[in-house]
Amino acid sequence: MCDLGHAGQREGFGFLVDTPEIRALIAETERLRTTIQDDEARLEALRPAFARLLAAEHWLPERCAMPDDTSRMGGGIGQYALYRAEDGSLCLFSLVVPVGAATPVHDHLAWGLVGIYRGRQDETVYRRLDNGADERRADLEVAKRQELGRGEFYALLPPIDDIHYVRTISDTPSISIHLLANDTACVWRHKFDPASGVVTPFRSGYANAPCPPS
Repeated sequence: MCDLGHAGQREGFGFLVDTPEIRALIAETERLRTTIQDDEARLEALRPAFARLLAAEHWLPERCAMPDDTSRMGGGIGQYALYRAEDGSLCLFSLVVPVGAATPVHDHLAWGLVGIYRGRQDETVYRRLDNGADERRADLEVAKRQELGRGEFYALLPPIDDIHYVRTISDTPSISIHLLANDTACVWRHKFDPASGVVTPFRSGYANAPCPPS
């Protein structure tokens, strides 16, 4: 199931999907968090474990691989928590982007890894040209674009490459897996309108787990 709690855990936290593949990745992440202090070096060391998860079959329940008609991100985009640390320091989730749909331009505010489990995505990454002093506006330019398929992944290391949007370019929904060092869907992040420069705070929310009150 994609929404089951476990005894001794707060509702909506811990292993919401409990499989050996997920447990192995979370265990390796926690081990490296205690042994490697530098974020970039830690991400590099995590690559083999993350690649193994993306390559494995049949661990993601179909309930966590479906579009979400109530999505706060729009377009039927589904965001499903797979693991959430109770202290908000780590999460693993699946992001389902229907055919032809695209996420808003957004940030993440945490280091992590993002990879494709099914389908194909086109990613556009933005670079911020202003100094961020005005929280309501941002001057952005496109830094790079890339297409990604099954098993391909990239690192997030704010402020580098942290602002992007993705759209599905396959004829089936794309599913990406995100390992991030915060409780991504429940922290206040930012949506960006590159054309107008307007920045809007938002919480995307999980389809299968509640966020704490604001």
